[in-house]
Amino acid sequence: MDINEYRKQAKKAVDESMLIQSSFPAVSAVADYYESIPSRPVLADVSPGYLRPLLPDAAPFEGESMDAITADLQSKILPSITHWAHPGFMAFFACTASHPANIAEMWSNAFNGAHFNWICSPAVTELETVVLDWLAKALALPECFLSGGPTHGGGVLHGSASEAIVTVMVAARDRYLAQATAHLPEGEDKEEQTWRHRSRLVALGSAGAHSSTKKAAQVLGVRFDTVPVDEESGYSMTGEALAAKLAQLRGKGLEPFYLTATFGSTDVCAVDDFVGIAATLAADNNNNKSNSNGTTTTTSNGDAAAAAAAAAAPRGEVWVHVDGAFAGSALLLPEYQHLTPPFASFHSFNFNPHKWLLTTFDCSAVWVRSRADLITALSIKPAYLRNEFSDSDLVTDYRDWQIPLGRRFRSLKLWFVLRSYGIAGLRAHVARGIRLGQSLDDKLAARPDLFTLFTRARFALVSFRVVGDDEQERNARTETLYETLNASGKVYLTSTVVNGKFAIRVSTSTAAVREEHVQATFDLIVKETEALLAKIKNTQ
Repeated sequence: MDINEYRKQAKKAVDESMLIQSSFPAVSAVADYYESIPSRPVLADVSPGYLRPLLPDAAPFEGESMDAITADLQSKILPSITHWAHPGFMAFFACTASHPANIAEMWSNAFNGAHFNWICSPAVTELETVVLDWLAKALALPECFLSGGPTHGGGVLHGSASEAIVTVMVAARDRYLAQATAHLPEGEDKEEQTWRHRSRLVALGSAGAHSSTKKAAQVLGVRFDTVPVDEESGYSMTGEALAAKLAQLRGKGLEPFYLTATFGSTDVCAVDDFVGIAATLAADNNNNKSNSNGTTTTTSNGDAAAAAAAAAAPRGEVWVHVDGAFAGSALLLPEYQHLTPPFASFHSFNFNPHKWLLTTFDCSAVWVRSRADLITALSIKPAYLRNEFSDSDLVTDYRDWQIPLGRRFRSLKLWFVLRSYGIAGLRAHVARGIRLGQSLDDKLAARPDLFTLFTRARFALVSFRVVGDDEQERNARTETLYETLNASGKVYLTSTVVNGKFAIRVSTSTAAVREEHVQATFDLIVKETEALLAKIKNTQ
């Protein structure tokens, strides 16, 4: 294909209505795939290790034709794909895509650079800053998270929320240690005290926080602990529970330095008590200034000395990160924006446009209140990365805002999506997912003979259980139903266990889901539940 034909086909690909008519094979095949998704089983019906016998033992020595490669894609790969865009995919949280995002990915791949500092591609850096300011304003984030805000904050795009959390935890650790040892002169004693503090550090998350916080703590080599949540609070972390956990840990001579608060937990989409958390930590910071009162705290194992030493020593401020990986997209809707003002008291926030905002994976947006915290923890300047623009501090080098050096042009697809749909279009998309979740919630609530709602619909997530006489029976029945539904090939759901209770999760955030799919899913759930209960009755 010569350059003129390539240009002709690329222009056709931009127009969604021309995708099917395009003679460019890959574009046409992708369009065919999207059309075929609803007719395919949502889950692949293969066993682990299926692929190796189908492929050669070694890579070909001579190159093969694209036709041969595409044929193998169709026969060996495509039948074993789990289709995240399927209307029956209601597992986990959605990983949505759109044609504007796909086109932007093509452009990004064409530019193909590492983009680690401004001079590598000025547009890559500057578009990221602009787009993340756009998005912060659309989400009603406090001004401190804007690139031109009063605290010199700003946003950066990472690959995932897990990457964002481990990154801000590094900054939180270094900030805490610097504050805890700020009263000491530079030297051997300060270094020794720093290591003593490090050995006592604890990262916190609610019992409903995503496992990425625990994993980040493992990576950093620090302790991890959870703040309990209960049904009465809607499985949300409260300020009171946090205060109790802080006191408990410090009573053992440990030093909490980091907290993940959650805007939409993975289990049940719970929203933590941000107002209560902010008040608890404000009081904690005030007490920190006068906490050396000579009181000795006795711990359960009698280790009073460590607790007393920890209480008397200066300590740093607890860094609060708000993880809104999935539900953060709902902050586009005005009815949820009253929840963001307390974020001004916190240090960082992230959410994933690649989950609910029609932006292909990977794209995780994270904002910090003070960019200096990231840069201080992560900046290294070998000679081969230096240039006049970076040295003059006139530009942003996003390599200093992340753990890897190289980075992708992720902001391009976000820019395409924001411009193609507009805030109004994205609000409509998110609101539809929420309405569909409420629709399923209403249907399940109307059958109390079969189901109990574990939690009411939140942000396009519904969780429910099968009725039973006791917890053991409800757990067993619900787990059996869960396995039966996924074995049907018509839907793919996930489960959760909270405080020993097994529940089925249904997420209606996939872009292809409509009311007819919700109704079909509900009908399938009812059919299989009735069959399950009838079978149990017949065996009694």
